[in-house]
Amino acid sequence: MARIMIAAFALLALATPARSADFALEDGDTVVFLGDSITAARTYGRIVEQYTLLRFPGRRVHFHNAGWGGDTAAGGLARMDRDVLPFNPTVLIVAYGVNDIGWGTKADDAHKRAYLDGIRGIVEKAKARGCRVYICSAAATAEAPDTAERGPLQAMCDDGMALARDLGGHSIDVQRSMRAVQRRMIEATRDDDPKKERPSLHVADGVHLNDEGQLAMAFAILEGLDAPAGVSSVAIDAAGPTVAKAEGCTVANVAGDAARLEFDRLDAGLPLNLGLFGALRYRFIPVPERFNRYMLAIKGLPDGDYSIAADGRALGKWPAAKLAEGVDLASATANGWEPGGPWEAAAWALADATEARSELGQVAPGLAYHLPNSPVVADLKARAREADARLEEVQRTLVAPRPFRFVVERAPEAAR
Repeated sequence: MARIMIAAFALLALATPARSADFALEDGDTVVFLGDSITAARTYGRIVEQYTLLRFPGRRVHFHNAGWGGDTAAGGLARMDRDVLPFNPTVLIVAYGVNDIGWGTKADDAHKRAYLDGIRGIVEKAKARGCRVYICSAAATAEAPDTAERGPLQAMCDDGMALARDLGGHSIDVQRSMRAVQRRMIEATRDDDPKKERPSLHVADGVHLNDEGQLAMAFAILEGLDAPAGVSSVAIDAAGPTVAKAEGCTVANVAGDAARLEFDRLDAGLPLNLGLFGALRYRFIPVPERFNRYMLAIKGLPDGDYSIAADGRALGKWPAAKLAEGVDLASATANGWEPGGPWEAAAWALADATEARSELGQVAPGLAYHLPNSPVVADLKARAREADARLEEVQRTLVAPRPFRFVVERAPEAAR
């Protein structure tokens, strides 16, 4: 049966054009993130990497980080030959700005010109190598969003994004996207006790990002890359039982009745999950609504509550009326200390593997920078490349499509 389901997925993949309009990262792409310390934290880039692996497991997309603490656009241009082009990138995602104006202390025309010259050089150098370039506005600072929107950082980045487009590149307005998150935080906590710590996207310096800030930046970049909203969606009529809808997946072996319904679901891609308590970060960052919908609807069930499990993992319990409307199972779990469905367990493991790749990626460049004459640098680089390739295969094994066995059954009534 597994062979039949895999064959069905293969047919689904064949029906998808090689160059897809639904997401900007294509099969065979090599993506490099270029920027300052916010990029060098290697967090928002890992989220974009994890999303791509989970949602598009059939696309072999490679990711590398070329962030450097304290860097500017001019510095990024100077580092292109050393830190970017050796990866042979087909996509370059660039984020500069805060250091370019000295955290606001050098917001003058001379520093703006240096920033724009750097952006121009990066775009032209990348395009000369056939690389698609995305110039991002800098991450939002902790400054009040209404004030920051009229400030020199946004104005300078607006000019940088316009320049990139004029040169045939692309742009992503990270700042405005992150300020929308900040506004949601302010509105939601407006009436809170003023002594209570307010939610923030930043650490104490108001510039560097905490985990929520890194996710907000990843969210903005994924939006700029046209990440699709839906993972997959299934609707089943319990009266048959029959499959009424299957989008982004195939459904087979539907059996049972309204008391206990079973089926196999093979998804073309999986939802993004970020580990224990990861879904709590979605309170102000609308990941589920924007591009993480993993839906199941069961129509025709008698009134009552129904439990759902996938591959034996309990996802939770819902009333029949809610199931008829459809529920999002992306991060559903019956136990908040554990992943819910097998797709979430795979995503948690993927996060560890992706972090391992990220840590490995810092070893050789760090040694080469601090000990350029070390006799082991060349050998270390070669061994690191080999280990990185093996870690990529670990990632792809974790996200390889396979069918999940769903069971939906009437939950026993609670004792009175």
